[in-house]
Amino acid sequence: MTDHPVERALGAETFARLRARLRETNALIRERGIREYEGRRLVTGYSSREFYDWDLYFENLYLAAFGVAEFCRSNLEAFLARQLVNGFTARTLLKIRPYQQFKPFLAQIALLYCRQTGEWSWPDGALWERLVRYLDYWFWYCDFDKNGLAVWDSADHSGMDNQIRRAGAYGEQRVEGVDLNCYLLRELEAMAILAERRGDAPAAENYRAHARGLRETAGRVFWDDGAGFFFDRDERSGERIRVKSAAGFIPLWTGAASPEQAERLVKEHLANPAEFWLAWPVASWAADEPDYGQELHDWGCNWRGTTWIPVNYMLMHGLIRYGFRELAETLARRSLELVLKNPATREYYNAETGAGLGLDPFWGWSNLGCLMLPELLLGLDPTDQERPFPAGWAAGLFELPFTEEKP
Repeated sequence: MTDHPVERALGAETFARLRARLRETNALIRERGIREYEGRRLVTGYSSREFYDWDLYFENLYLAAFGVAEFCRSNLEAFLARQLVNGFTARTLLKIRPYQQFKPFLAQIALLYCRQTGEWSWPDGALWERLVRYLDYWFWYCDFDKNGLAVWDSADHSGMDNQIRRAGAYGEQRVEGVDLNCYLLRELEAMAILAERRGDAPAAENYRAHARGLRETAGRVFWDDGAGFFFDRDERSGERIRVKSAAGFIPLWTGAASPEQAERLVKEHLANPAEFWLAWPVASWAADEPDYGQELHDWGCNWRGTTWIPVNYMLMHGLIRYGFRELAETLARRSLELVLKNPATREYYNAETGAGLGLDPFWGWSNLGCLMLPELLLGLDPTDQERPFPAGWAAGLFELPFTEEKP
């Protein structure tokens, strides 16, 4: 056992198991996740070979820990190459879903690349203009009442496939998502940084001003003081949709919650074992909702009670932001245990039993469950867009370069 603080904190046996899982995962990515598409090397976490929007952000956060930046650029360029003239950028490459715009992560992916490589001249020219149009599309074409809050096409569009009761059925385009507008807030902040690095101070200030306005609007419109929760809003009726989903916790990650709101959100709901803090937290849907379940197969993957690692990852960093470090560490430890207790990393998990669900094996965003606790122990937050990026930190810690091919 070495004298590294992370290995001491995990224990030699767990550290060795974690290292073995990381080696196995990286081999799967190299052998099955990297694909040629229209002359580009792209990455995907899916055996179906489809490429998805927000998955790309989380997949590249994992890869960045091993010093791999190229797929931030190649995948982003592949998606933007198919953009329509109005800025619409489909959220998939193979099977296009009409009206489902790429979720608000492209600017964050671009910034992730620049923070790793220092290549601040990219994206440039026509590619930069496409990135601008993609973000404009959200506010021009997905905000029908022009209150500054965009709508999801549907639960399917949100990525939380079967949360129809809170995000709408396919094509409804009526729900102002808490999660959606929090992601847009981070996109505006990312665009401000990119514009500033390009030397365009006026554009940077415009993006920052827009972000400030969106932060205020989201905190006011989505927050229900009686319930102590952030609810989505039905744009047509103007009413909040009183359904408790893990989407209501995303303001913790983006900083859209006030300290008082965060206190109630965490203590009354997130850490509540009758709602979200089940045996293997965090449940994606409150356990006291009438349509909660761990083995549902009604529409796509189940997001009405199961545990998804990218949600845990965002929430861990959100909890740290608001001073709930002890709870964040508990979540990080449980997430690592959840991943390692299964013979292979899985797409998502049963929040009551910890059993792996979905794709088997899975080499996509669930890999972040292996990095949460080390990040917390080292004081790292790769999602903090203002901080220097510790590219390749996991490759050094685990003595495991991504290109390693020997067992």
